[in-house]
Amino acid sequence: MKKVLFTTLIMMSLNAIGQNVMSPELLWKLGRVSALGLSKDEKNVVFKVSTPSIEENKSHSKFYTIPVNGGNATEVTNTKDLLKDKNISPDGKFLVYNEEVKIDKVLGKDFYPKLTKSDAQIYDGLDYRHWDTWNEGKFNHVFYKENKTDAVGIDILKGENFDSPQKPFGGDEDYIWSPDGKSILYVCKKKAGTDYAISTNTNIYEYNLETQKTTNRTEDNLGYDMAPQFSPTGNLSWLQMKRDGYEADKNDIIVEFKGIKTNLTANWDGTVDNFIWSKDGKNVYFVAPVDGTKQLFTVNFPGVTRIAIQVRQLTKGDFDVNDLVGFAGDNIIATRSDMNHASEIFSYNLKKNTWTQLSNVNTETYKTLALSKTEKRYVKTTDGKQMLVWVILPPNFDPAKKYPTLLYCQGGPQSALTQSYSFRWNFQLMASQGYVVVAPNRRGMPGHGVEWNEKISKDWGGQVMDDYLVAIDDVAKENYVDKSRLGCVGASYGGYSVFYLAGIHNNRFKTFIAHDGVFNTVSMLGTTEEVFFNNWDFGGAYWEKDNAVAQKAYTTFNPATMVEKWNKPILIYQGGKDYRVPIGQGQEAFQAAQLRGIKSRFVYFPEENHWVLQPQNAQVWQGEFFKWLKETL
Repeated sequence: MKKVLFTTLIMMSLNAIGQNVMSPELLWKLGRVSALGLSKDEKNVVFKVSTPSIEENKSHSKFYTIPVNGGNATEVTNTKDLLKDKNISPDGKFLVYNEEVKIDKVLGKDFYPKLTKSDAQIYDGLDYRHWDTWNEGKFNHVFYKENKTDAVGIDILKGENFDSPQKPFGGDEDYIWSPDGKSILYVCKKKAGTDYAISTNTNIYEYNLETQKTTNRTEDNLGYDMAPQFSPTGNLSWLQMKRDGYEADKNDIIVEFKGIKTNLTANWDGTVDNFIWSKDGKNVYFVAPVDGTKQLFTVNFPGVTRIAIQVRQLTKGDFDVNDLVGFAGDNIIATRSDMNHASEIFSYNLKKNTWTQLSNVNTETYKTLALSKTEKRYVKTTDGKQMLVWVILPPNFDPAKKYPTLLYCQGGPQSALTQSYSFRWNFQLMASQGYVVVAPNRRGMPGHGVEWNEKISKDWGGQVMDDYLVAIDDVAKENYVDKSRLGCVGASYGGYSVFYLAGIHNNRFKTFIAHDGVFNTVSMLGTTEEVFFNNWDFGGAYWEKDNAVAQKAYTTFNPATMVEKWNKPILIYQGGKDYRVPIGQGQEAFQAAQLRGIKSRFVYFPEENHWVLQPQNAQVWQGEFFKWLKETL
């Protein structure tokens, strides 16, 4: 008996020694899986794997198919013949596509043709830059032409200075054919200049090929109308937000049936990410955040019947359901991730309520790793609410040891903090370097009801800051937390949170890290490109002296007004092409810290936007992140 026990202990020790942990280099060698769709015969899933090369500083992509019932993946070189082309009209006669066209005069040489070396840019309104690109008078337009010919395409926006697909992230999902092939429907925000920058009012337009006339199908709604698709029975459906200027409004599924628009999710206390129709057109399946995860839901479509609309949650677990691909018999194909695993393709059986993993792009890599452990805990907030807090523990966690601990502040501010897998703010990587990570689902997060989601707007430095501090204080009671080694990190609104907490933390934290964070709410309003966001979340402009809500955003809730209370080291990252939170925010924060004599570092990425996308820059980002923690924590 003793011999068996001794042998077992040796084997366990060898196994632990043989296991690696996630590293920055390994993280950026993982394959990134994206599902392209089901094959025409619906027997295979077609997917892409993009793998970054640190040496070449770029990514390489390969394409594969895998049977919907499971099996081995097969590499393919051509996906065009495998997938149904949604851009070909139902009768096969026409092809719809998009191209960028020059509409407005903007450049100096547009106005002064002889001055060919001028690099001037001249604007009469806002929207002069967006995300990471300056407006040069070019717009995305939808065209159609005869299929399989070299015919000249017809511009259905007819020279208008509007974008479809929407910039910066819209693609061919922004336009679709009607089931009869007589019309093209497209998403567009038909506003320009300053009106464009202060509004979220996109609409779904229908262009009739025969009459060449355009009809606004969603004119009655003032917020976002996006993601149009027809049900199998020919009913137009889309995602809708009601309020103009509020980018994080409740996202609902709308269906138009015989001229009547029905909101399928109106009475459900949540917000929709994406959706697809069942093959019979009787049900809609959708993904939504809930309780710190993203899960699969369904809602029935009643048509003209008196059947009650009912939303049901189908899946549950510590994982995220991400993109819905399609149906294969009783199975729905989707991508899935968790904090220890990047996205892979899965099949969910709707009758058995069981998951089957189809792709295994990174499975062998994860088998060699000691994984972190994620735990849910619920913390009572200062106003008596129950708040979900994710706690991520290091691999081979020993509760008898004491670990340095990081409070993670999520961006958005209304983005979900779920079982996602980031290639920058990666909890598995942080934990693998020996840190406990505390990630609260603070005020502003979707997945805990609409009221919770909305509570952060116009209250950036209010209750949410108490939520952060309650979370870290609660976890810090654990014996495994080294209370003398607490750090605070975050990006975007999370970066704002870092700057703000640096002024009110009462010596809880030993170090801070902020990436592309809002430091000065006044200059933020003056330089950001999507002004509607600040108008909504700040409650107005800083010159509105009689607007008490707005004034609070620019004074009390402005981190720049609390720099005199900063007393701990701070690392500041900034992207040069970040026009959402422009470079001045990071510069102001670093300059303030330096002038106050606070240990600080400024890491500038001239060619990166609000994210860090280049492999070698990502390695610098991670290198500086963990180097800073070693220096200061």
